[in-house]
Amino acid sequence: MSTEKLDGVIVATALPYREDPAAPAGLRPDLDRYAEHCRWLVDNGCRGVGPNGSLGEYSSLTDAERRVVARTAVDAVRGKGIVVVGVHGVGAHQARYWAELAAEDGAHGVLCLPPTMYRANPAEVLHHFREVAKAGLPVMVYNNPIDTKVDLTPELLAEIAQIENIVAVKEFSGDVRRVLEIREQAPELTVVAGADDVVLESLLMGATGWFAGFPNVFPAESVRLYELATQGKLAEARALYEPLVAAFRWDSRVEFVQAIKYGMDHVGRYGGPCRPPRGPLEPAQLDRLRADMIRAVDSLRAG
Repeated sequence: MSTEKLDGVIVATALPYREDPAAPAGLRPDLDRYAEHCRWLVDNGCRGVGPNGSLGEYSSLTDAERRVVARTAVDAVRGKGIVVVGVHGVGAHQARYWAELAAEDGAHGVLCLPPTMYRANPAEVLHHFREVAKAGLPVMVYNNPIDTKVDLTPELLAEIAQIENIVAVKEFSGDVRRVLEIREQAPELTVVAGADDVVLESLLMGATGWFAGFPNVFPAESVRLYELATQGKLAEARALYEPLVAAFRWDSRVEFVQAIKYGMDHVGRYGGPCRPPRGPLEPAQLDRLRADMIRAVDSLRAG
């Protein structure tokens, strides 16, 4: 039975691309840049990185690209941070396959959605996670009822928590009441904040992890926010958090990948383009995002 809790600030990493006419959509993962980004996040205090999540555009990668991205993350932060690989799949056998490869490649844990293209019932959800857990790595289940149409309710999580190697839940329903409900019904699980724009509320209610998007842009500041919140320093945490929330809300929008990559570009990191089906932001979206980023950056400079 795994004892790894998969807590702390783990960054769902954005994936940079470079132009290559021979690659899908003319874009190939820029593995050198990606490795540097993973190291930068850990060097700025984040506990680890999460390749091949939705933010990492896993569904737009070839199978070969998906594996090499995970390997790159493991090699980049070896000995300094942990790697929690996204193993989302259409069904149990696909997700278990990716979990087994993650174990072979040296990952510390996996993040897994329920079946991604099928509204599974509770029995099927339990089967799905049992299969993934057989790979032997600590598993963080991912509750994202908005995208999967499957809600991992506290009652269902109480059953999932009985599966060996299931250690955590990334909670992305947006309902902060869930944090206490999960702690009551499945006290074995680490509760991980999954949406950046309710992270402070979730941490104050007892979440002990943050599987995060905007720390791709603000890693050191995000770690500081996490520390203040988990230490109960509410006034200081609010002062840091409130000017960032407008930017953080983009993490819960359809265009979250484009927005976070834009945020990286805005602060002098490289975010770059996305692969289709994700396209560029509309001018009105860019104007709003730019204003949100300016407010966030100005507040951090003033602080």
